Amino acid sequence: MAKLEQLKTAFVTALGIEDSEVTDSLAYSEHAKWDSTAHMVLIAEIESQFEIMLDTDDIIDMSSFAKAKEILAKYELEF
Repeated sequence: MAKLEQLKTAFVTALGIEDSEVTDSLAYSEHAKWDSTAHMVLIAEIESQFEIMLDTDDIIDMSSFAKAKEILAKYELEF
């Protein structure tokens, strides 16, 4: 599976949303299903999908799908 599809799948699975809702404009607390609890589920799903451990600052900064791609680039994941 391509890395972008893996990331989209993580968002769909963790947030319980449709694939079509996962766009660069998808943002934390701007979507009814992306609250603080869902955010931690999302982080766990991303860490599981990519077999990485995110830094605390990166977890806090991950405020959108676009930002997630930017942060994961620091972990040598290109989208």
